[in-house]
Amino acid sequence: MQTVFLNGAFVERDDAAVSAFDAGLQHGVGLFETMLGVRRGGDCEVVGLGAHVERLSESARMLRLSEDLHAEGLGSAIVQTFERSGMDRARLRLTVTGGDLNLLEAAGRSNFRPTVLVVAQPVTDYPEAMFEHGVLATIADARANPFAPTAGHKTLDYWWRLRELQQAAAKGAGESIVLQVSNHVAGGCVSNLLAVHGEALLTPIARGEEQAGAMPSPVLPGVTRGMVVGWAEEMGLDVRRQMMTVDDLLDADELMLTNSSWGVLPVTRVEGATIGGGEPGPVTRRLVERWGALVAGDSA
Repeated sequence: MQTVFLNGAFVERDDAAVSAFDAGLQHGVGLFETMLGVRRGGDCEVVGLGAHVERLSESARMLRLSEDLHAEGLGSAIVQTFERSGMDRARLRLTVTGGDLNLLEAAGRSNFRPTVLVVAQPVTDYPEAMFEHGVLATIADARANPFAPTAGHKTLDYWWRLRELQQAAAKGAGESIVLQVSNHVAGGCVSNLLAVHGEALLTPIARGEEQAGAMPSPVLPGVTRGMVVGWAEEMGLDVRRQMMTVDDLLDADELMLTNSSWGVLPVTRVEGATIGGGEPGPVTRRLVERWGALVAGDSA
């Protein structure tokens, strides 16, 4: 069942309420993480939990939302929410906002209480055909700005991404690929991007991976992306984090998108262009299988 943890206590869905003056509602000041919960033999496991909580905590520090988030406490709240839901598999979302805070009045202070919300819901069931045959991806109209101070962080500012997804869905696409203002590839609206070129795996440089003096990256350092990169290295692929162009997509032997909901999603067409042979390639299939083994639980 849907389960809600709000500011230290479990509440009924209809009783889950935040202040009308919450900074998340008033100004979109907040961060979130979406995770997958899997029950194995009675134990509740949240895939990539530590990495998700650390990424949010790091963003909270960098963006001056809060210096005092306790990663251990957040992780415990997420696991308890999953356990309490009774589900074998759950979509878990952690949201942290600025709380009932006037940012201008509170400049330089950290003695405020952020709003902490964890929600457990049923997972999204994606059609098997998406992974067997791959999906179409469009090119988004919106552009990612590397100089935006919140770029590369998972903030509540998702409206523009969801609009692009709506437009992609209207064209029968599974995702939309976002370019940077420089026309280099950023990734999917809700995913990271990886491309196979021969024995190499290419992926756009993410926030925190830039070389000294280089332009900042607006790309989120994805948790699932990190797992997939590690698996690719174990497979002997040469992983290259680099600035990528549209040609790097269209000329790829294989293309895939990663996030914590679908894992590894093959892309076989970008707009009107066919990628590789038009079917998921061998590297992508192995990575899809690796993700499937990782998240297999009692209900598998």
